[in-house]
Amino acid sequence: MALAIGDQVPYFEAYNSKGELIASNSFIGVKPVVFYFYPKDDTPGCTKQACTFRDHFSDYQELGATIIGVSSDDSQSHQQFQNKFQLPFELLADPKQAIRKLFGVPTNLFGLLPGRVTYIIDEKGIVVGMHNSQLPAKHHSKSIELLKKLG
Repeated sequence: MALAIGDQVPYFEAYNSKGELIASNSFIGVKPVVFYFYPKDDTPGCTKQACTFRDHFSDYQELGATIIGVSSDDSQSHQQFQNKFQLPFELLADPKQAIRKLFGVPTNLFGLLPGRVTYIIDEKGIVVGMHNSQLPAKHHSKSIELLKKLG
């Protein structure tokens, strides 16, 4: 069952780009989080999305929020992607798509592509908004808009 607005984000663990096991309660329930699922590292749409978040990272910091990206790529792929585009935020590896399933992220394009969904999670760990679109540039504007309303 998909997480919906008003739901508490359940606990999970995943490896980051450095190969470190990260517990979700180290960031969820601590401060607002822009938690975004994307299809694949270093592809045109995913790079555009990540770089848009990167280019506006200071805006998120000013709003007291953090950004976390998730895809089915492994830690090594994430590290290369993060280094290549100087991404200042965490990327989590979800090779078995356990986190994607936990959130209920749908697939797009007749089930051929992993979904591109961004969740806005407040400092209590509650989903307060989400944006489901294959258009990567829209995720930043929708996220900032909602975070400003939380302010």
